[in-house]
Amino acid sequence: MREGAEFKTNRLLALTVRLSIPTILAQISIIVMEYLDAAMVGHLGGNATAAIGLVSSTTWLFGGLCNSAVIGFSVQVSQKIGAGDEAGARRIMKQGLLISFLFSAVLTLIGVAIHRFLPVWLGGEEAVLKDASSYFLIIMLSHPFMMLHFIAAGMLESTGNMRTPGILESLMCVLDIGYNYIFIYVLHLGVTGAAIGTALSEVTIAIPMAYSLLVKSPALHLRKGEGFCLVGEELKRAFKIAFPVGLEQMIMSSAYVMSTRIISPLGSVSVAAHSLAVTAEGLCYMPGYGIASASTALIGQTIGAKRSDLTRRISWITTFFGMTLMGLTGVLMYIITPSMMRLLTPVPEIYSLGSEVLRIELFAEPLFAASIVATGVFRGMGDTLVPSFMNLLSMWGMRISLSAFLAPRLGLKGVWIAMTIELCFRGIIFLARLYYKTKGKKYETQA
Repeated sequence: MREGAEFKTNRLLALTVRLSIPTILAQISIIVMEYLDAAMVGHLGGNATAAIGLVSSTTWLFGGLCNSAVIGFSVQVSQKIGAGDEAGARRIMKQGLLISFLFSAVLTLIGVAIHRFLPVWLGGEEAVLKDASSYFLIIMLSHPFMMLHFIAAGMLESTGNMRTPGILESLMCVLDIGYNYIFIYVLHLGVTGAAIGTALSEVTIAIPMAYSLLVKSPALHLRKGEGFCLVGEELKRAFKIAFPVGLEQMIMSSAYVMSTRIISPLGSVSVAAHSLAVTAEGLCYMPGYGIASASTALIGQTIGAKRSDLTRRISWITTFFGMTLMGLTGVLMYIITPSMMRLLTPVPEIYSLGSEVLRIELFAEPLFAASIVATGVFRGMGDTLVPSFMNLLSMWGMRISLSAFLAPRLGLKGVWIAMTIELCFRGIIFLARLYYKTKGKKYETQA
């Protein structure tokens, strides 16, 4: 991204694709892992699926908070790399490692403290409370390793190295399947075994991910003679970037928790069908998250290199690429939905209802993609506050209110109709924000 270099549109698209492919493949691997996890647990019965589905939105909340802490530092690292300041990038990376670890320890303690009460708070039926509590506890105990995985992967991606995290995350999926088979079927631990398998896969992969960052990364590996210090300005900026992202994650995940609370009175079949439909939909939207990761790194580096022309072009190229790809995966998923749901559960009531609701939402995939990739663009710019409030407006102002109104009248279908309307609205307002941010502006690193 050097100053003065010319980049044609096809070259920028090729660069976007090249950086996106490893993360897309990693995201798809994760979804395949979730499919197989769901299928393994689904064959234990509807209550097992409902137990995991009941607490999954809360595990997303804690995972999202971990990811927000990473973004506060990784965005700064990508901008330092773009500016050619590798020593500054390493200084920020070290601070990020320390702060992220401390933050994850606090989250783990909170998770352990509430694990017995959470399923009750969420309105779970008596038959699923014990398994749901056990699953949540084990996942929370693995959070320090999840944070190490997140921060190492985020830092590597900030340097443009999407391949190593992609390979290791794909390997994590394979390990998770193997571990799950052992703990669910060989040792007959059921839902608890599924949690142990997922936790062990995180632990196993976090170590080589950290090794790749701290020893093998050309730009960020540790050097002798380079000390460690906390720099107030950089910590302050990390907080300014991370806090809105953390707020956004709390908004989004708490909305998912509230959705679970709205769905719970509909019964275990609806909870299980909703959980499996969300898992199945991941095949559509995970490519969008892969492109968003690439766009964050690219935008951060163009801003660091003071290339406002490239910032503008890459913003729209990545967004349209994501919309196109997720539109195509939405069409594919619409065709294969019944077969996919039968793979995830043998219970006719669950896969029938799951298929119906999933097909409702697939029409929103292109605009859902717009919001996902645009979020990645904004994060690369350091613009995280306004998008967080946009998500607050969209999720709580539209989805939750519509879900609460429609669920008693239309059941689970009403919740997914509300979701579809909200995703379309969110995509439109994020495109409007992207237009405003890229219209005739010169970009600077935002403090």
